[in-house]
Amino acid sequence: MAEKKQVKICETVLRDAHQSLIATRMTTEQMLPIVDKMDKIGYHAVECWGGATFDSCLRFLKEDPWERLRKLRDGFKNTKLQMLFRGQNILGYNHYADDVVEYFVQKCVANGMDIIRIFDCLNDVRNLQTAVNATKREKGHAQVALSYTLGDAYTLDYWKEMAKKIEDMGADSICIKDMAGLLLPYTAYELVSALKEETSLPIQLHAHYTSGVASMTYMKAVEAGVDIIDTAMSPLALGTSQPATEVMVETFKGTPYDTGLDQAKLSEIAKHFQPLREEWLKSGLMNTKVLGVNINTLLYQVPGGMLSNLVSQLKEANAEDRFQEVLEEIPRVRKDLGEPPLVTPSSQIVGVQAVLNVLQGERYKMPSKETKKILSGEFGSTVKPFNPEVQKKCIGDTEPITCRPADLIEPQLPKFEKECAEWKQQDEDVLSYALFPQVATEFFKYRKAQQDKVDLNVADTSTGSYPV
Repeated sequence: MAEKKQVKICETVLRDAHQSLIATRMTTEQMLPIVDKMDKIGYHAVECWGGATFDSCLRFLKEDPWERLRKLRDGFKNTKLQMLFRGQNILGYNHYADDVVEYFVQKCVANGMDIIRIFDCLNDVRNLQTAVNATKREKGHAQVALSYTLGDAYTLDYWKEMAKKIEDMGADSICIKDMAGLLLPYTAYELVSALKEETSLPIQLHAHYTSGVASMTYMKAVEAGVDIIDTAMSPLALGTSQPATEVMVETFKGTPYDTGLDQAKLSEIAKHFQPLREEWLKSGLMNTKVLGVNINTLLYQVPGGMLSNLVSQLKEANAEDRFQEVLEEIPRVRKDLGEPPLVTPSSQIVGVQAVLNVLQGERYKMPSKETKKILSGEFGSTVKPFNPEVQKKCIGDTEPITCRPADLIEPQLPKFEKECAEWKQQDEDVLSYALFPQVATEFFKYRKAQQDKVDLNVADTSTGSYPV
């Protein structure tokens, strides 16, 4: 029997679970009634912010993401809160200047965030350092995530080397982030064992159930000594989400890895989300397509969300019959672009370019703006060199940059402060504006209209032309 080593649980139901299954549409109002019970479970942490939640709050739910964070912080008296942060991209899609990254981290911690999970879509550690330093300065927990992927370059030595770099940069823990469900059970055992030899930092495992193996992967990883696993309450588990919390708790019950969590209390939480699940299935917000097992994920290393994007792109072009060609083109494009992990935004860039190559009938006849950016070094360095012919065809004689991309960006905060001055009601508004200028401005207009309505004490509760 292995030595007694309780495994800890990080609950994703308030962030990645609904991001994966219902396009991040859970409202703060749907979360708050269950917070008190969740707070008494004894989770290692609850992941509840970051990722796509910030954009969704402003764009679709007409909510202030900062207000959501403050409300969750008020409710979770005993539980650590965790978020996902895209390194130099923060929660947007472009690189920002260091002053914006530092201010954003400062405000995350000030509003109640405990653990910040920081990743880079190319695993370029230069794009992580500013966020890690800022988190440490604010006394937050800086966790660095390895974007897990497969390919010639991604050997055990590569991952061990990455773990060493992460430890050297001052991170507090490491996460193996398996966004596409590519990590197989015995490989996980091998990987976790190797990392445990290399580093003394706690290791957390985050996987998606897309390919159908994640629960088994968690089991082998725990046997190899993984410290924390990310799970989702059963009504929002499986499919493109995470393994179910209750199932993993039951699996390790009575073993050296017993989580110590109480099934009766977990059942109370599931009861809260069950009717919401029914409602989302009925409205079509939760599509049954994302609930099954997609073995193509393992065959083509394509994350679930990327697969559905490809289908809709081909549908628009009346070329659904060319899906197979696109699937086969994806690994080739990925190789040309230096074999990056497929995670936001690199997955979208590779996917779009594969579609363009197939539909144009000539590879790279029409390189996308983002493909050119990657090949110009604007996202950072990839693990393998670019295909020189493809690079030449796409960016001509442009000299690619080799420094950290953010080194070329002047401080941006003063400009953002100035541009959003008329709408600013709290410091955090400047950061909402910095990440999503148009979307935030729309939200600020909506917020002002709501406040004016209340001030005038108008009985009309309609929200004008803004969707709630």
